[in-house]
Amino acid sequence: MATMEKLEGSKVKLTIEVSAEQFEAATQKAYQKAGKRFNVPGFRKGKAPRKVIENMYGPLAFFDDAFDIVYPEAYQAAIAEQGVEPVDRPDVSIETLPEGETPLVFSLVVAVKPEVELGAYKGIEVEKRAYNVTDDEVDAAIAQLQEGVARMVDVDRPVENGDTVNLDYSGSVDGVKFDGGTAQGQTLTIGSGQFIPGFEEQMVGMAVGEEKDIEVTFPEEYHAENLAGKKAVFAVKVNGIQVKELPTLDDEFAKDVSEYDTLEALRDAKRQELLEQAEKNAKIQKENDVVRKAVENATVEVPDAMVERQIDSFLQDMGYRLQMQGISLEDYLKYTNTEISALRDQYRADAALRVKSQLVLEAIRKAENIEPTAEDIDEQSAKQAKRAGQEVEAFKANLTDEHKAYLSDLAAIQKVCDLMKAGATVVDKKPEEAAETAEETKTEE
Repeated sequence: MATMEKLEGSKVKLTIEVSAEQFEAATQKAYQKAGKRFNVPGFRKGKAPRKVIENMYGPLAFFDDAFDIVYPEAYQAAIAEQGVEPVDRPDVSIETLPEGETPLVFSLVVAVKPEVELGAYKGIEVEKRAYNVTDDEVDAAIAQLQEGVARMVDVDRPVENGDTVNLDYSGSVDGVKFDGGTAQGQTLTIGSGQFIPGFEEQMVGMAVGEEKDIEVTFPEEYHAENLAGKKAVFAVKVNGIQVKELPTLDDEFAKDVSEYDTLEALRDAKRQELLEQAEKNAKIQKENDVVRKAVENATVEVPDAMVERQIDSFLQDMGYRLQMQGISLEDYLKYTNTEISALRDQYRADAALRVKSQLVLEAIRKAENIEPTAEDIDEQSAKQAKRAGQEVEAFKANLTDEHKAYLSDLAAIQKVCDLMKAGATVVDKKPEEAAETAEETKTEE
């Protein structure tokens, strides 16, 4: 039997009663399992009767073990009875100890998934998104292709800004070399800002084979504390100088990098490709705008526990991305002189918004009684398989029940978004907002 009291902060207090008979049965089980660990004079270890142990160690000798037996079932029954969904571990307190016919009474305070008060989510107005493609954007796309087939060529002249230099260097502070300060055959693009401030600037004008001492000062916020703010000398030797040679933009270039015979045809194809991507982005932005407004219109008290769990997820993703670059999260924090608590704080607002959005979409799904079809789930499977670089059937063959449930939820939420998009009204940007945008663009130019 359980009663519930709602508390602030999307928390509830559950008071649970376990009958004396139930707890006695649990205590007997606890004795049979844990009685062997007690040493009682006159009895072989593990052979002392329960009453003898309780007389010697107290009537609560098996209480903790018995509580561990009754707690899981009682807790699950209580949350099912009250219809709440915990989102964190509960804080448990014993209210009444079992004695004779007196039942065990304990309470727990736990954060639960909050109730959502939905606002308007149909007929939402969203601004029309233009998806024009400019000549500059087409030029940039062609330039990216040009960069992809560029080649590096040696030059016989002094180093200039923008050159790629192959060099050896050895750094020292007060005449003593330091860890990580020596390298051979290092490649450096002058002007990239990859090295300590002042290093690259002093290389300008050096010739192949030339050696030179470069004096620099490490930044005060340098990740290696033993070097922060210190003056250092790098003995540098230039091994080679190269520049990037770009191919001429002509019909031959188009043939080399694409299926098209002319540069004009390649530009037209790139324009169409960019236009299709822009249209796709506009649709995604429309969905984001609709969801954002639906979330703004809803009222929900987001539990701190759910926000912290979302921050954990953000940090896990960040750690994975850093690993792909060969850096651990711990090293990143050290290099950037950042405390993990500060990093968590940076994510807090985004995490709260993410959780609220998820809760609102789930509430709309429930209100509209939306369930995905087998075709909806197959579509999500195909999308996930494509992202993973796998064949759909092979991807589906390895799905666990947990993954299947996740895909089902994704499909359902997509149907929620489709419902809201279908009912949204697209309006032109207000004249004053359009004027502001034009003025901002003019200022930037």
